[in-house]
Amino acid sequence: MPLALLLCLLACGAAGAAATARPCASPYSGSSAYPFCDASLSIPARARALVSLLTLDEKIAQLSNTAGGVPRLGIPPYQWWSESLHGLADNGPGVNFSSGPVRAATTFPQVILSTAAFNRSLWRAVAEAVATEALGMHNAGQAGLTYWAPNINIFRDPRWGRGQETSGEDPAVAAAYSLEYVKGFQGEQGEEGRIRLSACCKHYTAYDMEKWEGFSRYTFNAKVNAQDLEDTYQPPFKTCIQEARASCLMCAYNQVNGVPMCANKDLLQKTRDEWGFQGYITSDCDAVAIIHENQTYTKSDEDSIAIVLKAGMDINCGSFLVRHTKSAVEKGKVQEQDIDRALFNLFSVQLRLGIFDKPNNNQWSTQLGPNNVCTKEHRELAAEAVRQGAVLLKNDHSFLPLKRSEVRHVAIIGPSANDVYAMGGDYTGFTSLPQMNIFLTYYFAYILTLYSLYSGVACNPTTFLKGIQAYATQTTFAAGCKDVSCNSTELFGEAIAAAKRADIVVVVAGLNLTEEREDFDRVSLLLPGKQMSLIHAVASVAKKPLVLVLLGGGPVDVSFAKQDPRIASILWLGYPGEVGGQVLPEILFGEYNPGGKLAMTWYPESFTAIPMTDMNMRADPSRGYPGRTYRFYTGDVVYGFGYGLSYSKYSYSILSAPKKITMSRSSVLDIISRKPSYIRRDGLDFVKTEDIASCEALAFSVHVAVSNHGSMDGSHAVLLFARSKSSVPGFPIKQLVGFERVHTAAGSASNVEISVDPCKHMSAANPEGKRVLLLGDHVLTVGDEEFELFIEL
Repeated sequence: MPLALLLCLLACGAAGAAATARPCASPYSGSSAYPFCDASLSIPARARALVSLLTLDEKIAQLSNTAGGVPRLGIPPYQWWSESLHGLADNGPGVNFSSGPVRAATTFPQVILSTAAFNRSLWRAVAEAVATEALGMHNAGQAGLTYWAPNINIFRDPRWGRGQETSGEDPAVAAAYSLEYVKGFQGEQGEEGRIRLSACCKHYTAYDMEKWEGFSRYTFNAKVNAQDLEDTYQPPFKTCIQEARASCLMCAYNQVNGVPMCANKDLLQKTRDEWGFQGYITSDCDAVAIIHENQTYTKSDEDSIAIVLKAGMDINCGSFLVRHTKSAVEKGKVQEQDIDRALFNLFSVQLRLGIFDKPNNNQWSTQLGPNNVCTKEHRELAAEAVRQGAVLLKNDHSFLPLKRSEVRHVAIIGPSANDVYAMGGDYTGFTSLPQMNIFLTYYFAYILTLYSLYSGVACNPTTFLKGIQAYATQTTFAAGCKDVSCNSTELFGEAIAAAKRADIVVVVAGLNLTEEREDFDRVSLLLPGKQMSLIHAVASVAKKPLVLVLLGGGPVDVSFAKQDPRIASILWLGYPGEVGGQVLPEILFGEYNPGGKLAMTWYPESFTAIPMTDMNMRADPSRGYPGRTYRFYTGDVVYGFGYGLSYSKYSYSILSAPKKITMSRSSVLDIISRKPSYIRRDGLDFVKTEDIASCEALAFSVHVAVSNHGSMDGSHAVLLFARSKSSVPGFPIKQLVGFERVHTAAGSASNVEISVDPCKHMSAANPEGKRVLLLGDHVLTVGDEEFELFIEL
């Protein structure tokens, strides 16, 4: 671990929750008379006025996430770093569960599980609930107003330890998730972009590796071509900023094509110049120090500070800028105007949040409190997110749902079956590790467990064992393994004995944070240790085929279980959060009909032969490279993106969609007359989306009838894909163009409308990084249903 990172984490970890004092209504003499307190002025004018009042030392003190106060102006210290990935967590020092009336917060399912619901309204509702709890804690003096979530990186490689935090491998889904999260969390922006809370899109950009075979996220140079950057890595960030209007962007540790991201002026300025970003840019912790100390990109600490400030970064997580910026100014490497620009962005966001205003001028400042945290409504919403996201991967002979009247004795096996901490995932109240401890767990794994016992926890977590006990007359628990790593068969005997006696056996297997987490990638896609042996041992003695419940954010190769008739059903529950134990028996016993779909491809173990450092998305047969994600991957899969069963069988019929789309080109003559740069022998052509006069005019709706042929009502995700009938090198095999969640009663049908934006969802990037839309024949697919449409000029 770099020394600078250690210093950063120590400094950051010492900070408490944000102060709630408001300088423009403070007791400091004369403070309310300053121009930055004049609410009749515009926010930019107020921000500039505040910057102009500060001395150089006072300015530099603002460049850390733990920003210094300015007592003479009535400005208290402020903590920028709080975390809210899937509920409030004290990984960031801005959230404090150790003192004050709020000692817990609702832990919603990890993002990869909520994403599997493919339900925009659910995503927004969860974000709004987390925002409500954040404001309730803020008003109790236990949390700030600026949060560093969501993580909208692409789940590019199944080994990535933080893939669990993301919304999967599809850039369109990640973009849609970012839109709902940010709008739900920040609130609809009012006059002058006023927001109730600040959300942060992270980690910009092409960040998706922690530690792998000697490579580290702190020094990794992600070599990304223009094609992949445009249609894979950037779309979620573009949507998060341009459409969701996020107020924060976090630059990542890694380099992109040789340039550290926090010093990458081209990519950072693109967000402002092309996407209209109006917020602040923060570094990850401590992404500035490593530019010189570890990446050796610059010759000195002062050079590092100069390059990031001039590139457009505004604030550093950690103390590096506070310690070295004065020297950079004195050596002429940084001008005060560079600092002023950064402070303008920072103060503008604080003013949009109403931090400096009188409480009665901020509609959110007094409405919420501790009673709005850990509510039964939020717990039910968390449960609904788990229900909708749960993915049924196998169900031979309709083994599930179980009938309570026929099941007296259930054996539930696996160390995670009676462990609430196994259900939380990264950035959650179950672990609540400050960044310092995340790094320490690399050396001292046991600290992960020890610390979780003493920090903020979920409101009322329920284990799987407790949940099953409410449904079965007799329940027997056997760990089978000492822990998830399962390196010993010592406890197999107890598990085998329990399985022999039970009517039904449920084995809880998979991953936890000892196997995948921040700063820790997986090496293998197989189940850890001897878990597979445990499953085989138990299955061989069970009276009936068993049910396998899989935990974890990353895919696992369960080909053995897929093929084994002694394993009747496989249910993936990701990291279900505090309500996992409640929801599992609801699904197993048929109180809820699962209908989630995988948001990532589940690869076989053979995929691990591919270097994790290869950032190319597209397949390259010349070097035996199979590509990545369902859009480009040409190899075998265990389960594909969008896969998911139900207790009902659904069929689809496309009722209406356009058979032909005619577009008009730009009226610029040289564009109209220019010979297309790509023509196939069969006459196939394409058009750049930037040359299309009106992308909005091309948007269309697809009306789909969904029939439920089962005996249970069901809610499930309907996914609409598109592909070109002509195989063009470099273009996706297929891509998701729309999705909706639909409820359909047993034995009946329901209709759903899916909106498609061809420019955004049916296009792809050419080798130069320009988005193009193929002309000619395309096929829309939903389930087994296909519909052809023709796109022409």
